[in-house]
Amino acid sequence: MSAFSGIPAEAFDFYGELAANNTRAWWQRNKGDYERYVKDPLSGLLAELAAEFGEAYLFRPHRDTRFSTDKSPLKEHQGAFIGVEDAIGYYIQISPAGLLVAGGWHAGRGQQVARFREAVDAGHATHLRHLLADLDKQGWAVDGQPLKTRPRGVAADHPDLDLLRFRTLTVSHDYGAQPWMGTKDACERVRGDWRECRPLVEWLADHVGPAEDPAAEPMV
Repeated sequence: MSAFSGIPAEAFDFYGELAANNTRAWWQRNKGDYERYVKDPLSGLLAELAAEFGEAYLFRPHRDTRFSTDKSPLKEHQGAFIGVEDAIGYYIQISPAGLLVAGGWHAGRGQQVARFREAVDAGHATHLRHLLADLDKQGWAVDGQPLKTRPRGVAADHPDLDLLRFRTLTVSHDYGAQPWMGTKDACERVRGDWRECRPLVEWLADHVGPAEDPAAEPMV
């Protein structure tokens, strides 16, 4: 793998063209461009960051269409994830819209939602609010896929009802496509972003934890 030198503008152009030509035949003709402009640069970037954040999982480019009415074969973006716990960690994505950098808890699995609400209800809400406020000041977009109604058993006047509605909790920077992405500076931008959201990611890893209780007795 060659050293990371930037994410070329052709990576974003590739996904713009793919969106208009989402067929296996087009993919076969253009797979070399995917590897040259998307996969190789993104893999190089993630290799540069692995010592600090861990090994990344680069999502496969093909969609699973078995249970979908949309039979288009290819994803119209390329994402990669570094997991700290189940569904908790750091994320990066290339698409026609440009570069997205994110972190947090992206899917509520197993006992995670219950643990999150227990942590909020147990007095950790103030610290969590400070973390989110700091990220908001730094320009991060916050999303928690909140319920439209309140969770079962939670009083309507609960002081942390807004947090208790969350089923996930992520922060993201949507940069679009900018010239600096084609340079080595892109690596330091992503590194800086992930460092900014690391306190939230670590809070979630500590309080939301894995999908299942590792101390639970296995079923026999």
